[in-house]
Amino acid sequence: MNFLIWIIAGAVIGWIASMIMHTNSRQGLLLDIVVGIVGAFLAGLVLTPLLGIGTINQNNFSFPALLVSLAGAVLLLWIVRLFRRGRG
Repeated sequence: MNFLIWIIAGAVIGWIASMIMHTNSRQGLLLDIVVGIVGAFLAGLVLTPLLGIGTINQNNFSFPALLVSLAGAVLLLWIVRLFRRGRG
């Protein structure tokens, strides 16, 4: 059951991050899930040591954890956009 909640939270976080970064028209549900989960992993590596708040990947489904996971997903999309611009 926890896995299903993890997938749904990843999808919602990925979708919100894609809306913030204006990439929503280019990605579907599966990519939203991947962005949400990988973004939460990235936030766990970068933001959790700085803020002391866990992410959804650490079985923490509190509001601050969702915000940190969202920040990681936005950061991931920003990094992808940075590399895509460089490719030209």
